[in-house]
Amino acid sequence: MADGSIGMWVIPVAVIGGALRVSTPFLFVSLGECITERSGRINLGLEGTLVMGAMSAFGTSYLTGSPWLGVLAAGVAGMALGALHAVICGLPRVNDIAVGIALMLFGTGLAFFLGKPLIEPSATMLPAIELGWWSDVQQVRAALRINVLFLIGVALAPALVWALKTTRWGLVLRTAGESADAALALGYHVNGIRLRATMAGGFLSGIGGSFLSLYYPGSWNEGLSSGQGITAVALVIFARWNPMLCFWASLLFGGAAALGPTLQSVGISQAYHLFNAAPYILTLLIMIITCSPRRTLVGAPAELAITR
Repeated sequence: MADGSIGMWVIPVAVIGGALRVSTPFLFVSLGECITERSGRINLGLEGTLVMGAMSAFGTSYLTGSPWLGVLAAGVAGMALGALHAVICGLPRVNDIAVGIALMLFGTGLAFFLGKPLIEPSATMLPAIELGWWSDVQQVRAALRINVLFLIGVALAPALVWALKTTRWGLVLRTAGESADAALALGYHVNGIRLRATMAGGFLSGIGGSFLSLYYPGSWNEGLSSGQGITAVALVIFARWNPMLCFWASLLFGGAAALGPTLQSVGISQAYHLFNAAPYILTLLIMIITCSPRRTLVGAPAELAITR
């Protein structure tokens, strides 16, 4: 069979496979930010957390030979940045947005500085699961090669929906996000709740970064993220602060990001850069569509609208 005939029917399979791979960082970061924002706090520093997680994971895997220790180190690094964000935002007259932007720059710059020696070495990568074992076509097998982290993210999304709706932890988190006064009246420490939520969000975002450096694209360099962390914040708004919708939106963004490389792999190079910009175009369109106040506030925790 000719390469061209293989390429045309492989395109949808490759886009689906690319969506499964590329969506993983979006999924973890958006789920983490969903937890944070449901507590009434927004963290725009997740781009820095993602990059710091990628560097920490790669460095730990390189030094220890264990990629799973790298994933854990990425989560711990993200948790530390989340704790820093929460502590600063807990001070009087401090704006969440300004702190998030500052920590985005801090986390990115720190990762670039500490990661300079890691640009050339190779680290042990995370293993893949071969879902395309049934096919003799190499393109199909490569497209359907996924990572365990994606499956963990798939399981985590419905688990968070259940936890937010039915557990005491979920009730307390949602109460802090809807009304700080109500949470205080019930005897809860609002800053403590938001500290733990922001740390949990940072932990998941750091794990999302580990996927970038230890699986896809599977290296450490200063252009690794390409804005995925900040895009995931917009994704949470699009998903209406619902973890399951975050999962489906992540797949949509992942498919958009995989479109350009997929078309190039089968020889379609016209407007290649335009196809590579598909995730950012999609983000812009989503923000335009959801910019109506009547639509944007649907599902939003009430405390996010309070200017402190």
